[in-house]
Amino acid sequence: MFKQAFRRRYKDIHTDQYHFTKLLAARQARTESPQQFADRCKSLAQNVKLKSDDPQIQRIHRENADRMFLASFVSGLIGVPGRQVRFSHPRSLEEALKTALLSGGREIGTL
Repeated sequence: MFKQAFRRRYKDIHTDQYHFTKLLAARQARTESPQQFADRCKSLAQNVKLKSDDPQIQRIHRENADRMFLASFVSGLIGVPGRQVRFSHPRSLEEALKTALLSGGREIGTL
């Protein structure tokens, strides 16, 4: 009973739509490096929860979450690194980060 009361007390009260909106609206801050922005997007994507025990459904949900994470990261990057990443149409986060870093995203606040 204590565990259940504890979980209810500290359960995230935000709706799924709130978490989706936060992820989709994520934008890189001027003082944030591409790596820091990717980490922030990843934590936002982890808040999008799945409510199923079926392994197939879980796999599909993870794949969709990964695509949403990549799309949010790419669309939220700013400046020259953001343009270069969008032009390159990356297939993975690693590819997107590599492009962002090679196009001048190493410097914090690059525009």
